[in-house]
Amino acid sequence: MTIRWSVGVEAEGDRIVSHDEVVELADAVATSGGIATGIGSNRYGAQVVVLAETREEAIERGTATFEDAVRTAGLPVFPIVRVEAISEDEDSDA
Repeated sequence: MTIRWSVGVEAEGDRIVSHDEVVELADAVATSGGIATGIGSNRYGAQVVVLAETREEAIERGTATFEDAVRTAGLPVFPIVRVEAISEDEDSDA
C-alpha cells in the first residue's frame, strides 16, 4: 500500500550557505510539499513529501528529490550526512 512519507535530508560541506541559496532550495522543493533549512551554516537540508510503500523506498525517493532540488537551486553538492523518514501513520501516532 502506498502512503505519504515526510523525508528529511541534510548535507554538510566546507562553507557557509547563504540566505539566497536556501531560498533557491526552498523554491526547488516547494513542488514536493517541501521546506528548506540551512541559512548561515555549513549545512543545508530539506523536508519533502513522497509517496512510497516502504521506508527504504521513501528514503530513496526523498533523497532523489533532494538531489534534484540541489541541482536546480545551483547549490554546491555537499555529502549527505542525515536522512530520515516518517510515515503519515507514524506521524499521527505521535
